[in-house]
Amino acid sequence: MDHTHFFAASYTQARAKFIHAVQSVNGALTSYPHPDQKGPNGELLSIDVAHVGDVAAEKQLILISGTHGLEGYAGSAAQIAWLTLGSAAKLPAGVGVLLIHGLNPYGFAHFSRTTENNVDLNRNFVDHDQAHPANPDYDQLHPHLKAEDWGWEFLDAMAAAETHYRSEHGADALFNARVKGQYNHPDGLFYGGQAREWSNLTLQRIIEEHLAPARQIALIDWHTGLGQYGEPFFLCFSPDHSAEYQQAVAWWGEHRISNARPHGLSRPNYSGLVFHGVSRFIGDRPLVGAVIEFGTREIAMNKVQPLDQWLRFRAPRNTEGFDLLQLDLRDAYVPFSQEWRIGALRQSVEITEQAVVGLATRNDRP
Repeated sequence: MDHTHFFAASYTQARAKFIHAVQSVNGALTSYPHPDQKGPNGELLSIDVAHVGDVAAEKQLILISGTHGLEGYAGSAAQIAWLTLGSAAKLPAGVGVLLIHGLNPYGFAHFSRTTENNVDLNRNFVDHDQAHPANPDYDQLHPHLKAEDWGWEFLDAMAAAETHYRSEHGADALFNARVKGQYNHPDGLFYGGQAREWSNLTLQRIIEEHLAPARQIALIDWHTGLGQYGEPFFLCFSPDHSAEYQQAVAWWGEHRISNARPHGLSRPNYSGLVFHGVSRFIGDRPLVGAVIEFGTREIAMNKVQPLDQWLRFRAPRNTEGFDLLQLDLRDAYVPFSQEWRIGALRQSVEITEQAVVGLATRNDRP
């Protein structure tokens, strides 16, 4: 396995490799161009959607990459590897697979986790006609998580503020405050936005246009960051002990699905996840699936997350320092190590195949 066949150095290269892989298995390809954003060199940005297998089948698996744009370099590679090495060309009868490539193409192309509006797309799927979920603890922490300049002084000050908060409220509360989602600080971390992002609206359109015949739907949303280095970490958001939860356990194992504790901490009370959005878009049809992360720097990711916003909003560009820090950001989310990349590819193909087989043999109906 040469991992360079599947990973790419730019969004444009990733997109080209994905399209080529889809064509190699005679998949149906549809593109949804971004109406007003371009890549760093003026290139087209698009969510590309491939449908392989029986497109009218009642059983459909959704594979998403690039919800958090920069993480798309790993999710794209996982999709391409499955198209090339998995069962895409010989799916079981009655099963289709919908691959959504680069759900957040702006962040993918610009090496950022967030959208063109600095929105964390995986916190954007809330009802924006209602009051947004409150996160007063993040409001308290925000001044300490926003770097005016990047260096040891900022990192030390942030660590001191978090240590103080942790001593008063505990490590679980700190992690929850930081990452569950916030809606008051557009220049902050895990900002869920004030309205539906273009990617949010387009995902609904994709599901409505491609999955109308489906009755049993599965989902893998590929991410990076959480978990032990190079190991898959599963976050299943189906209600505990529901039929959908039990299906996920049957496909991927109890040890992966139950009692998932990111970085050994309690799972945050996430708001506005893509998983929630897909559940809403498909109505009363059952959804089995998970957000699946590949671990990188473990809890040290806390030091990296503010770097994304600093590079976006305050860093002097066209400097050696900017280039070096952007490389560090990229490595934090998608390590350059070939060991990490080969391991992630092997496991992602296996995990996808487990979902395909599980969906093919699932007998219950909504």
